[in-house]
Amino acid sequence: MNPLETFSVKDGWPALRERVQVADVALLDEAVDFAVQWHGDQTRPAGEPYVEHLLEVVAVLVDGLGVTDIDVLRAGVLHDVVEDTDCDLETVRAKFGDRVAELVNWVTKGDDREAYLANLKKAPRDALTVKLADRLSNVQRLNTHPRPAKQQAYYRETVRTIVPLSKGFPWFEQWYARWQHEFRHLA
Repeated sequence: MNPLETFSVKDGWPALRERVQVADVALLDEAVDFAVQWHGDQTRPAGEPYVEHLLEVVAVLVDGLGVTDIDVLRAGVLHDVVEDTDCDLETVRAKFGDRVAELVNWVTKGDDREAYLANLKKAPRDALTVKLADRLSNVQRLNTHPRPAKQQAYYRETVRTIVPLSKGFPWFEQWYARWQHEFRHLA
């Protein structure tokens, strides 16, 4: 089995921006600036800036899948702005339009995590693409999470609810199969 491909954006948005193949990359610049503004100095559990996760999602979409749909890319970078900041969906809609807002809405968790995960089975393909890229970023280095119990719980949840969603997305299916094999010690 091939080694697990991981996505890093340590060089930041300017380096990732050079790899984005869309007609008007300034539209994505605007979304990145918006996400940076709203997420501010938030950090991930392992201490890295939160914005790295958002950019990793874009890197997965661009480098892993070859996505060129500007709305999917903008939803990728904005996917947590409603869930993890004081920004509301109507602000996203006013700034980026209905389609981006709907994609963000599909991947925004509500109070009932199990209901949210179950509802993803009905999500449109583009929303699932964003969600699968989001979870990939979250689990690609799951072993860096500071709490072993959280590593195990997140592994089990991913195998139970996210891996089945990757069916019909060949690139994601292969990636998650390699990931599940590599991290099987967390089962």
